[in-house]
Amino acid sequence: MGTSPTREEPLGRSGGRAEPAIPNDNAAHASLPARPRDRVLRAACVAVPPLWSALGVRQAAGTLRHYLRGTGRPYRVDARALLAVPAVREDVDRRLREWREAARVLGEPGAYAADSGWRGVLITRRAREGGSADWWLALRGAQYRISGTVRVHEDGSVVSDYRFQVHKSWNFDRGESEFGVPFTPFARLHETGLAREFTVVGEVDGLVDAQGGTGGPRESRPRGGLLVDTPASEG
Repeated sequence: MGTSPTREEPLGRSGGRAEPAIPNDNAAHASLPARPRDRVLRAACVAVPPLWSALGVRQAAGTLRHYLRGTGRPYRVDARALLAVPAVREDVDRRLREWREAARVLGEPGAYAADSGWRGVLITRRAREGGSADWWLALRGAQYRISGTVRVHEDGSVVSDYRFQVHKSWNFDRGESEFGVPFTPFARLHETGLAREFTVVGEVDGLVDAQGGTGGPRESRPRGGLLVDTPASEG
């Protein structure tokens, strides 16, 4: 295998953000006085996570419970499970295709650093649209980043070893709503100190995306604990 040409930036980096955090216009934590209605709302919210857990909506139950606990500490989610959501998988696969195409354009075998930067992905509640009701309730959307190495072999095959990271500035944005439900009362729980915004984090390493020199279709298979995308078998 030849030596990689020098590059100014990793493959796929154009368009990605350097930092994942997205600020909001909510007031600072515990900066407003709590009203009786704020305390009533919080008491009602406390009953929701156990109900969601009983219904199997465990990701959403975990994030809401963490908000109400008010620690503000980062909350770790199962990044592998999030990557399995079709809408997220599709977006990541699009970035991996960009890596492969960019590596082949370089015109010679070698190993190339690749990094998508931070990208946003929306999650709908409908499975038929590639979404997940659980992850929609838990996150609605998130920032993700894939980074790793793309290897182009002499036969034209391309293999990418990569890491998937997720980040979410978890909050209720004042002034927004969903299905007619205003978020401002829920944002006030943070602003009055009855809850606290936090950061969602997660990562999974050791992922592999592989495509043969023919450029044929690929399929995902678990192999040795890794998620490996390989050319699909025919017949």
